[in-house]
Amino acid sequence: MTAIRSVENGLEVSSHRQLLRIEPWGTDSVRVRVALGRIRDDIPGALLASAPDPAAEITIDGDRATLVNGDLTVAVHIDPGEAESEAEVVFRRTSTGEELLAEERAHFWWPGPRLFQPHGNGFHRLEQRFRAYDGERLYGLGQHTHGRLDQKGLVLDLVQRNAEISIPFLVSSRGYGLLWNMPAVGRVEFADNGTRWVADGARQIDYWVTTGSGPAQILSRYADATGHPPLLPDWATGFWQCKLRYRTQEELMSVVREHKRRGLPMSVIITDFFHWTHLGDWKFDPAEWPDPAGMVKELADLGVRLMVSIWPTVSPYSENYRQMEAEGLLVGTESGVAHHAPWKDKGFEVEMPVAFYDSTNPRAREFVWSRVRENYYNLGVKAFWIDACEPEVRPNHPGNLAFHAGPGNEVFNLYSRESARTFAEGFAAEGDDELVLLCRSGWAGGQRYGAALWSGDIAATFDSLRRQVRAGLNVAMSGVPWWTTDIGGFHGGDPDDPEFRELIVRWFQFNAFCPLFRLHGYRDPKKPFGPDMTGGPNEVWSFGDEAYEHITATLELRERLRPYLAAQLTVAHETGVPPMRPLFVDFPDDPRAWEIEDQFLLGPDVLVAPITEYRSRSRSVYLPAGADWVDPWSGARHPGGSTLEADAPLGRIPVFLRNGAQIPVAP
Repeated sequence: MTAIRSVENGLEVSSHRQLLRIEPWGTDSVRVRVALGRIRDDIPGALLASAPDPAAEITIDGDRATLVNGDLTVAVHIDPGEAESEAEVVFRRTSTGEELLAEERAHFWWPGPRLFQPHGNGFHRLEQRFRAYDGERLYGLGQHTHGRLDQKGLVLDLVQRNAEISIPFLVSSRGYGLLWNMPAVGRVEFADNGTRWVADGARQIDYWVTTGSGPAQILSRYADATGHPPLLPDWATGFWQCKLRYRTQEELMSVVREHKRRGLPMSVIITDFFHWTHLGDWKFDPAEWPDPAGMVKELADLGVRLMVSIWPTVSPYSENYRQMEAEGLLVGTESGVAHHAPWKDKGFEVEMPVAFYDSTNPRAREFVWSRVRENYYNLGVKAFWIDACEPEVRPNHPGNLAFHAGPGNEVFNLYSRESARTFAEGFAAEGDDELVLLCRSGWAGGQRYGAALWSGDIAATFDSLRRQVRAGLNVAMSGVPWWTTDIGGFHGGDPDDPEFRELIVRWFQFNAFCPLFRLHGYRDPKKPFGPDMTGGPNEVWSFGDEAYEHITATLELRERLRPYLAAQLTVAHETGVPPMRPLFVDFPDDPRAWEIEDQFLLGPDVLVAPITEYRSRSRSVYLPAGADWVDPWSGARHPGGSTLEADAPLGRIPVFLRNGAQIPVAP
């Protein structure tokens, strides 16, 4: 037997043991949940607890029903002639009637569009299937290293890894956005014969669908549903200096003083890992950092902020370990000892197993913030680099982890977002609204906690640079406005090698137009992993005179761009539309704009075409239809809808201004 009924502000369909609920959830948006027996409200997700409550028009006619919420109409149908009938859901644009997305059966008999395969104790391997469409393009879904912007045809793991950030929100060229509102480990398959979302172990299906007049409005709907980013402080738009790693207070200060002696801009300098006594102490080692408060004050006098690397790992030798273990503040395990990764801590020649604090536990977040507040924040440190926050467990067996929020398979992807929440809640308790967090991983909704992402420990190659352009644009289409890379890549790079010198010049030029602007890397020559490790030189003067000339010109360019960028970050705060974005966000009616993967817009007026090939001195650039485009160096005006071969001497990359906008790209 099946039944369709109206419930408070929504629809419910009972079919065998499956219960399907559809609710309006924001403007032109709905939330869909499916479970066996009952719908649960205690499983964490990305949607805000209290969504806007629009009036929905509900109509039930026998085996059919519709729910209309603005320009999104949801139709539910049950075929009474099928013995194994299950409800099938179709999403249409109200104003035109066109189909945006539809669930689709896996087989004409069984299973239907959904599958629940029991694991025991109420947990299942879950599948949700949708129809595939010829010509559809799919964007977002976090950050990946595959080097593609359009993700149609790919299979993506829904799991957090270094340089692979799972944010299960996509924007379709068909005019809808979909959030898989489940932090469960699994995968999504965008095949020609259908789309399938899979959770390895969870208790119910939960997804959210929206529509809008174009990609920008869809991104705004997503921000309304999952949280708007805070305002980025003005100081954070400047140049960030970093390397692996500055080992002492004096070494770090010498770099800042040299920057200032040369008259170069710097807004942030970063203290990387191993500055601590032991993992999980969350404090400076006084043998290497004797006067952190004095260091922070001197930096402030020079106009520079200190960012400190914070790891979620806790060594058994940490002064906090016994208390955290006794109070249940560490991530547990289903079997075996609750230690999750090998690590070479200070004072030990061999690796030892370490634990992770449980960021999904409110008491654990409060405890970690209390240590951070006492040992960093109260000394004047107000910017934090949340590294290895996937979490970086080795081996990566999420199913063996036990979190406060639930079993590892069901909630693993939540960890990184809740790590950012630790600091967001701490800053809020201090009445401090200048939150800047640099995170190696993230999940849906993390933007509301001020979580900026960077692309992880990537290679120092031109191929890697090419992939970063696409990765950053997909992060933007995932609703995250703050993003950057390690300029020059992280792994490797010989400062004396001519190809690497050209690479880092081109990477600086690309990164100057990214929301955040940060130099980092583990340069050659390297030392073995451990507390004494440090990479080769990685300051702007480390790569020869010619590179230095071009890099300093790029630093000056970034300084000129900062007021424009700040205005775009305000737009991101207010609307959810990111500053760095694909061409089709602003030009959705230009079919060619949907195909361009290696160019982007910074705000509405600056088109950027990075150089990602060694020794390239020109490149093809497409100028979107609907505007004229002006070369800021030559003043030449070009019509939109055209392709040209743009000059790209080593000193600059192609940039064009929409309708001649007055933005000081050229000196």
